[in-house]
Amino acid sequence: MTVADAPHRELGLTDPEFERIVELLGREPNGVELAMFSLLWSEHCAYKHSRRLLGKLPTEGERVVMGPGENAGAVDIGDGHAVAFKVESHNHPSAVEPFQGAATGVGGILRDVFAIGARPIAVLDSLRFGELDSERSRYLFEGVVAGIGHYGNSIGVPTVGGEVCFEAPYEHNCLVNAMCVGLARSEEMIRSAAAGPGNVLVLFGASTGRDGIGGASVLASAELEAGDGAKRPTVQIGDPFEESKLLECSLELLQSELLVSLQDLGAAGLTSSAGEMASKGEVGIEIDVRRVPLREPDMEAFEIMVSESQERMLAVVEPAKVEAVLALCEKWQTGAAVIGEVTGTRAMRVLDGGEEVGNVPVTALVDECPLYDLEPAAPASWPYGNADVLGERVAINAGRTADPEDPSAITVALLASPTIASKRWAFEQYDSVVGSRTIRRPEAADAAVLLVAESDRAIAISIDGNGRRVACDPRAGAIEAVLECAQNLACVGAEPLGLTNCLNFGNPEKPTVAWQLTEAVSGLAAACEALGVPVVGGNVSLYNETEHGPIYPTPVVGMVGELPDPERLPGPGPADGDRIVLVGPFAPSLAGGELAKLRGELDLGLPATEIAPVAAALRFVRERVRGGGVRAARDVSDGGLACALAELAIGAGVGVDADLDGLVEARGCSGETALFGEGPGGVLLALAAAEAEALLAAAAGSGVEALDLGAAGGERLELSAAERELTLPLADAERAWRSLGENVER
Repeated sequence: MTVADAPHRELGLTDPEFERIVELLGREPNGVELAMFSLLWSEHCAYKHSRRLLGKLPTEGERVVMGPGENAGAVDIGDGHAVAFKVESHNHPSAVEPFQGAATGVGGILRDVFAIGARPIAVLDSLRFGELDSERSRYLFEGVVAGIGHYGNSIGVPTVGGEVCFEAPYEHNCLVNAMCVGLARSEEMIRSAAAGPGNVLVLFGASTGRDGIGGASVLASAELEAGDGAKRPTVQIGDPFEESKLLECSLELLQSELLVSLQDLGAAGLTSSAGEMASKGEVGIEIDVRRVPLREPDMEAFEIMVSESQERMLAVVEPAKVEAVLALCEKWQTGAAVIGEVTGTRAMRVLDGGEEVGNVPVTALVDECPLYDLEPAAPASWPYGNADVLGERVAINAGRTADPEDPSAITVALLASPTIASKRWAFEQYDSVVGSRTIRRPEAADAAVLLVAESDRAIAISIDGNGRRVACDPRAGAIEAVLECAQNLACVGAEPLGLTNCLNFGNPEKPTVAWQLTEAVSGLAAACEALGVPVVGGNVSLYNETEHGPIYPTPVVGMVGELPDPERLPGPGPADGDRIVLVGPFAPSLAGGELAKLRGELDLGLPATEIAPVAAALRFVRERVRGGGVRAARDVSDGGLACALAELAIGAGVGVDADLDGLVEARGCSGETALFGEGPGGVLLALAAAEAEALLAAAAGSGVEALDLGAAGGERLELSAAERELTLPLADAERAWRSLGENVER
């Protein structure tokens, strides 16, 4: 094979990469070897445009049990227990086949967690689509939600939270990020490094077929193009009932101390799982593909090595324990077979019925993929075009035409906008309480809360991001994503323990995308360092763009925290007569906000955020929530204070009368900015009058900003801010906020 023949290009390898492979091997690769290199040297597996950047993220902390490099990260929660968690993307498959793409995304992240010995106890998802006036966006949204519900509900793991956003740049390339959280005994957790030459490789779970072949290189490491529906065969097919058996079998194998190491089969299938296990253990691996249980018996060797068929695990087992492993797999009806062994050669050797069909150094396959330096360049102006004007979006989302200068009409439009509106239509399709750990269901709090009776405490989980704001300012927007998660945790009294992220960006070979990625990682690092939250794992998804352009740069952040007493959790809203207090250094700005989007006024730039005062305010909020007496808590995010106050009021069916003049005076902003401006650092607390008075005094003594905005009561939302006033019946506000289902199903 020569470069002129160029079959490597069809597999996603560049000419210089192919030449590098020839140099490493001292010869041209055969077909099996080329397929293996194309997968493991793909962007999806090798992180060749992002690996150097990821070294900036802080990964160490006193509570870290397992950090980056394993299937999932884990943090200690006391009494010998650890919480494992990770977020991953299934963007390209979901854009091609939304139901199976989303379903297998859930299945894959579940396997990442139980591969280290943790029982999955919760799933969250972060989803992004084009605007809902698009038939394609509604098709993708409905298919993805159905796929998530099908897999999670069937396997019996609750979907407890998440977010759904709708923006034009996701029209042709939706984002589907799934996060799983699991619970384990720390001493029972296992790593994936292969060890012990002479030990045996056991593949167990579903049989291997042609579904998913080439997914990592053909689909997940390149821009989507017109006609990519033809790539549906590269999308995996999931079976949650098979995965349920696989989960129980894996955990029992680990509890019985029968395994040396364990790895799930995801992208690149056997090639990736075996190669990474060998690389981490600094050993060699030999596999005979004819020992692999097949669903389609005429499969070629390269197909078996790169198949991404779901619900499969690869284990390293001592020879004396193989019989016990196979017996336990038989008990759980998870087909199992000895397919190879660990060697001391440091090579990946592939046999086909005893005949050698591939033999490459593990280091060449896994560790020596070229890493590329980015060439970032900031754009001179907003590169995404203009959004729809307010009147058009009101007509789409609220079914009415409104005065774009009327604060009441603006509030209705914002509450009805799909990104802000209640996502009940989606989450009611998910089982959020199976497993009996869920204390706070979706929409009842900013963060999901789960009981961990094993360690006599609870954990809180949040997942968040805002691609539009990151597009305006990648560094500031990424900082805000971390702070948003921390704010959500503070609202339920939880202290952050660790963070996972999924970096969703366009083509990193383009200067603007390279700049966005570089700046966003810098912002994530700065926020994590300032908050003292380690990054224990994550995922990078690049080339999220089509001929229509890239997605918004979208770093999604998942955060896990702990709280000692879930009995003191705030409720969904205030009681009649409660005071509403704004805590934190909230400095509203219309730049990059939902109102700016609706008016078509988006541009580069966001106000800089000083993280330390926000961190101090969140510690204060956390302590007050833990102390009891906080009736309700909600952070200020999309749509600003007007939307946050409306959602707080809707939560309890009690109106709010608030005066924002104190904020206008403190920040020197307009009334419109006070009502609809966005930014980090603001948390609304509802408390009885005496509690509010004590809180304001405590805040003053702690140097934390706090403003008494008004009181709860009545049946209207009445807000005043300098030159702007709005009066809105709570029933109208709730009707707009509940309108998402109508927009999806029309």
